Amino acid sequence: MEKDKVPHVVILPLPLSGHVKPMLTLAELLCDAGFLITFVNSDYNHDRLERVMDIPAFYNRSPGFRFVSISDGLPLDEPRLGPIIFQLFFNTRTVSKPLFRELLISLRQSTKRSPPTCIIADGLMCFAIDVAEELGVPIITFPTHGSHGMWTIMHTSNLIEEGEVPFQEESDMDKPITSIPGMESLLRRRDLPGNCRLEVENPLMEFIISEASAMKRASTLILNTFEELEAPIIVQLGSFFDKVYTIGPLHALLKTRIKDSSQSVSSCGSLRKEDSSCMEWLNSQPLKSVIYVSFGSVIELSRDQLIEFWHGLVNSRKPFLWVVTQDLVEGNEELGQISEELEQWTKEKGYMVSWAPQEEVLAHPSVGGFLTHSGWNSTLESIFEGVPMICWPQVADQQVNGRCVSKLWRVGFDMKDTCDRFIIEKMVRDLMEDKREEIIRSTNEIARMARGSVKENGSSHCNLERLIEDLRLMSLTN
Repeated sequence: MEKDKVPHVVILPLPLSGHVKPMLTLAELLCDAGFLITFVNSDYNHDRLERVMDIPAFYNRSPGFRFVSISDGLPLDEPRLGPIIFQLFFNTRTVSKPLFRELLISLRQSTKRSPPTCIIADGLMCFAIDVAEELGVPIITFPTHGSHGMWTIMHTSNLIEEGEVPFQEESDMDKPITSIPGMESLLRRRDLPGNCRLEVENPLMEFIISEASAMKRASTLILNTFEELEAPIIVQLGSFFDKVYTIGPLHALLKTRIKDSSQSVSSCGSLRKEDSSCMEWLNSQPLKSVIYVSFGSVIELSRDQLIEFWHGLVNSRKPFLWVVTQDLVEGNEELGQISEELEQWTKEKGYMVSWAPQEEVLAHPSVGGFLTHSGWNSTLESIFEGVPMICWPQVADQQVNGRCVSKLWRVGFDMKDTCDRFIIEKMVRDLMEDKREEIIRSTNEIARMARGSVKENGSSHCNLERLIEDLRLMSLTN
């Protein structure tokens, strides 16, 4: 292929680690296929990435890959977690949009690299569609949710028109939701994204409705899922987009393409330094005995919630590996003194780290369960490794994911809308012991399908090849 016809893909994630990681993985897969990649980080995230990886060394291994960064409108010393995240959403339109436009113009005028072939933008960065249309650059949307979560978000306006949302916290939360095509018997009020509990005039609700509408203007959709898991909803999505590429689980697909994935840039996608000391502790634990606990990178707990989880885990008498980040507790409160008995039992049965190498942890033979916030990356990683879940969803698509895990795929239990030590203890015992037989068969079967999807001739493997070929053709016609 002529040098000036090498595809050049500009990738723009929402600047939160749960969105950055799958976009980085896709970027690395495309770079491995010989493409030029410009990955647009926020200044804040790029600073964090530089702390956890050797970027110049990565450039030497992947000469077609380059990072650039733009502001997300928040101070660099402001943690991106809790309510401040909603301000970040709004800032992408007012601050990031003009900066991205300037960047794209400069990339088109550059003599160092070929002009951009296309943009792949996060489904919550739809201002990129405005810029792409103005400058005549093809654009692909890549929402980092699963198909069910995305389909639900896309129907927010329908839910309002049918009078199913908004609703109040004190209303009947188990009332079925019936106006989402293909999901009529699946969701209850409590399973809808958190914005559905807001008034229609709330700025966040308006943002979600606007982004869901704008996303449909992209003719092509990429999803980090696999056909065998979400086929009926993937078919439904095909009615809105000319092309749909399901290429997940992306983290597993990358491992089939790159020999040493520990050296990959996406292994640093969490933007946090991993503590691998827990792997030695896991080596000392019995087979399938450990419950792994992690609530992701942006969830905050109150001190009371932290204590409830602590009691529930300790009282379950099961060994646990718990990710407790420095900013896990709201307002950076001190964790406080835990009772002597609780502290002693934690030393005997538990292990705590500030951040874990999650893919390695879930693949470890001693891990038998995952207490999770139900972010889509975590859900897919757990499904792939055949680890059943206890879901404690909090925001965005997490409520939908938790319902799918428990009701649709039957690979775990849903613990949403509660935080009680006795329920936590019972859920852990059910998952690890009392009701394990109920879910382990479906967990193993879906894991088998996930692994098959990324093998040669598997659905996701073939869809990635199709995406790569279509991007090559795009570079020849632009």
